[in-house]
Amino acid sequence: MQTWIRFRRADGSIGHGRLDGPDQNRVVEYDRDGFNHPEPTGAVHERAALALVAPCEPGKVVALWNNFHALARKLEKPVPTHPLFLIKPASSLAGPNDAVQRPKSYDGKIVYEGELGIVIGKKARNVSVAEAGAHIFGYTIVNDVTAAELITADPNFPQWTRAKGFDTFGCIGPAIVTGFDWRGASVVTRLDGVERQNYPLSDMIFSPEEQVSRISQDLTLMPGDVIAVGTSLGVGSMKDGAVVEVSIAGIGSLVNHVRG
Repeated sequence: MQTWIRFRRADGSIGHGRLDGPDQNRVVEYDRDGFNHPEPTGAVHERAALALVAPCEPGKVVALWNNFHALARKLEKPVPTHPLFLIKPASSLAGPNDAVQRPKSYDGKIVYEGELGIVIGKKARNVSVAEAGAHIFGYTIVNDVTAAELITADPNFPQWTRAKGFDTFGCIGPAIVTGFDWRGASVVTRLDGVERQNYPLSDMIFSPEEQVSRISQDLTLMPGDVIAVGTSLGVGSMKDGAVVEVSIAGIGSLVNHVRG
């Protein structure tokens, strides 16, 4: 397992690094993202001194809906035969400790959804399930933020992309972990310090490899793209000023706050 981060230097430029040391308290700097064949620059930093940004820059975030058995049962929805997904644009990206900015045009409910994120490391188009693992670089954490009341605001057309595509509504971080075993992990979401979600990733309907394979039949996945695997029980709203923390043991904690 390796842990990769992106960080902002004192001059505002962005750097890439891999955590190192017995406590992973050092960062070995590289010249590129981990999936782009990077070379070490020779620089080493103290992790505590760095300001983290989103660990990758996805061209798109593919966000799944109804991908957990427990939530499907609660919603009384059938298990899908193919991943059900929408696209969050690259402009929605936010990183660790960034604010989730309430859109000026919207004063309704804003919802958190703590999720695992699959980070694509190699171009995937029409790949098989057996091949899909080779196209996964690693895993991260996603808060798939939603302006919930917009989805059904127009009864003629569910507005999933609009509701989930606002700037800062695609929170990703704090790191990408390669070789992560998701099967024994859980997603824990805390709102203002109170646990709201705690669900096992083993309850997924489509495994990460199945998601990459099936989605690659529909569209090309590029290095750096992220698949948000969907959420389970416990989704709720965030008021202005609220702090939300999504944690997965082995990856870390993604913390953001809502700014009105």
